[in-house]
Amino acid sequence: MTRDEARRKIIFALDVDTMADVEKWAGLLAGKVGMFKVGKQLFTSCGPRTVRAVRERGGELFLDLKYHDIPNTVAMATLAAARLGVTLCNLHALGGYEMMAATVGALEKEFPGKDRPKVLAVTVLTSSTAETLKGVGINLPVTEMVVKLAMLAKSAGIDGVVASPLEAPLIREACGNDFLIVTPGVRPSFASVDDQKRIMTPADAVKAGADYLVIGRPIAAAEDPVAACEAIIDEMTL
Repeated sequence: MTRDEARRKIIFALDVDTMADVEKWAGLLAGKVGMFKVGKQLFTSCGPRTVRAVRERGGELFLDLKYHDIPNTVAMATLAAARLGVTLCNLHALGGYEMMAATVGALEKEFPGKDRPKVLAVTVLTSSTAETLKGVGINLPVTEMVVKLAMLAKSAGIDGVVASPLEAPLIREACGNDFLIVTPGVRPSFASVDDQKRIMTPADAVKAGADYLVIGRPIAAAEDPVAACEAIIDEMTL
């Protein structure tokens, strides 16, 4: 893997809530990472202008809002994300086949023959345990449920999933090499574990089958964030 290929795999989590911070990090890290992730906290605070600010500075964007609603609502929300120019967006696989298929169909209708955002499905949240699933009436083991939902998402035309690096090999085996896997819970060897429990290093996550790695604090909390990005790339290319 070249350094440029490794760099494109890094998604920096914009875990901030002001436009000043968005502009600071986008200006500093555009070209140093592959993409920026905007989640619920930031999007609720600052809205679509967060996407525009990142794109104006040359960055690509993963809009991490995890849509889960009736099919038409999710399809229209995803279309709105596509019109903002995001590269990745996501929804909950537990919304079911009809919701996921309607979303892909709406995108392909509006963007025929054009590049459209890749849509990812969230299978089982990394905070969930077997007890969490039992509490909502799901009696399958977590890993079995993750793979089941990933396969359902693929059958509906979804482009990939967000999943723990520990589940990436099972998903890759079940869904093939053309199915995207985006993994949080990645900690480079130089960084503290913080509150993450199910983690891997960047190199191990890529070996496990991850296409993109979501990394926040190991870069944001570093004394030199750009140097931290380069150190992560070093780990992936050794």
